[in-house]
Amino acid sequence: MSTTDGSATARAATAEGEAGAGSGRDAIVRAARRAFTLRPYAEVTLRGIAAAAGVSPSLIVKRFGSKEALFNTVADFGAAADALFAAPPSRLGRHLVLTMVELRDRFGGDPLLRVVFSLGIEDERTLLRARFREQVTDRLAATLEGPDAVLRAELIAGQLLGLGATLSLHRPDGAGAHTSADRLADLYAPGLQRLVDGA
Repeated sequence: MSTTDGSATARAATAEGEAGAGSGRDAIVRAARRAFTLRPYAEVTLRGIAAAAGVSPSLIVKRFGSKEALFNTVADFGAAADALFAAPPSRLGRHLVLTMVELRDRFGGDPLLRVVFSLGIEDERTLLRARFREQVTDRLAATLEGPDAVLRAELIAGQLLGLGATLSLHRPDGAGAHTSADRLADLYAPGLQRLVDGA
């Protein structure tokens, strides 16, 4: 598998795939995200993804071209970062929590956790980490004012991953599954906002 970035193409395909309700693309992206998170790249097949998505393997080839192109689509964090960082710094902490919950609900899974749980070979893990740093952590750090911007961005990213992991770990019967997004934000956002502010 090539680790060439192709992030502009992957980001466009991700946005198209996640917005294409009814076309099968959203189901393919969700199934592929699960497959590449749970199994090494070499063990993932287009036939298996197609079965999980309820589509034909030929539709995946038509929409994405190849397994590598599909991997590049789901290994792209740009669309999630666009949504997560679409608030001014003064309201970013709360926005991050509400957006994480909304993205999880919309796409049936955490938009960031695949960077942690990927079981792929080293090349795949390296690609995921590099993309996560570039598209999430470094992008966030560039928007933060004050000292330790990179450290604060890494801590914010870690807290977002922790929130996603907690909600996944305790579903479907955990307290988080029965708590409104606003209440989660009331409890979780102040810590994120302190890191955003650098206080």
